Amino acid sequence: MHSLQTFLLKFKAAFVLMLVAPLAFEASFLQAQAPPGAPAMPAAPPAVFQNTIPSDQLAFLNDYAGRTAKDIMKDKRFRSLLKLATPRTTYHYGRDMALYDTSETLLEGAPLPIDIRDGRYVMVGSHSGPYLDGRGFLWIDMREGIALGGVYFHPVNGEPTPTLAIFSRQLKQDSLAMSQLPVAFAEDVGRWAAVARVPEISVRYFIPDNGRKYVLVHDEDYCWHPDNTPAPPQNVCGQMNASAADADMSAAYFMKETLNAANATAWMLEPEQITWIGMRDRTCGFGPLGFPCRIRITRQRTRVLLGNHP
Repeated sequence: MHSLQTFLLKFKAAFVLMLVAPLAFEASFLQAQAPPGAPAMPAAPPAVFQNTIPSDQLAFLNDYAGRTAKDIMKDKRFRSLLKLATPRTTYHYGRDMALYDTSETLLEGAPLPIDIRDGRYVMVGSHSGPYLDGRGFLWIDMREGIALGGVYFHPVNGEPTPTLAIFSRQLKQDSLAMSQLPVAFAEDVGRWAAVARVPEISVRYFIPDNGRKYVLVHDEDYCWHPDNTPAPPQNVCGQMNASAADADMSAAYFMKETLNAANATAWMLEPEQITWIGMRDRTCGFGPLGFPCRIRITRQRTRVLLGNHP
């Protein structure tokens, strides 16, 4: 346990810089691709969390610092908290089951030490599950009374894979990008992902209170870097931005075809989508010089699939 805690601490500074600092609104990224003088696109507002949890109902979490998810799952107060945070919906993790049961299964799989940061941010997570490379977490901001969970695995039902689904009953909206979620959440998910060996880019969804599944848009710019620091290699960060755009488009297409069902299965590209991909590749070409074009029109395609036309 001590070695895992040390491992988490070592990753702190590196992953805050690599995974969180690059967070920029998609509008800003697309504006950088736009012609000079084009009007700035408005930034998306932060997500609104409803029915926040009173801090006195969360104070017991402090007693579990450094212990594991398996320990805290024995506490009825935590199970009640997990139920309070989890939308009531059927999720497909190898088979159809309640999303709460999925999260419970993953948290009890191979638990990590519980991390409490700055006296308020709690991360309860696991680094592997019983099958399909599953792992999960529940993150809580004890001061604001916010709770967000996550389920990661490799689907075998035809949908894009691997996939990370973020969920919270405190969210009511059906359109969301990563930068709209709390920065502290992004920081802690980055640390969890590093230890749990979750890839930096994968298909991402979110499940709000209505129990349906929507695309959680990548709006990170992986080519961003702090002032006075070396820029990342354009062929690497450009490929990451292009892969993130592709992941969002695949997720948007899958959700469009399956009507945002949280337990959606059979996914198959239709001829129309295959034709569009061929057109994009012929238009933009391959390699680093084609990345800006590929990212721009893939993002446009994703907005059309999501119903958010330019």
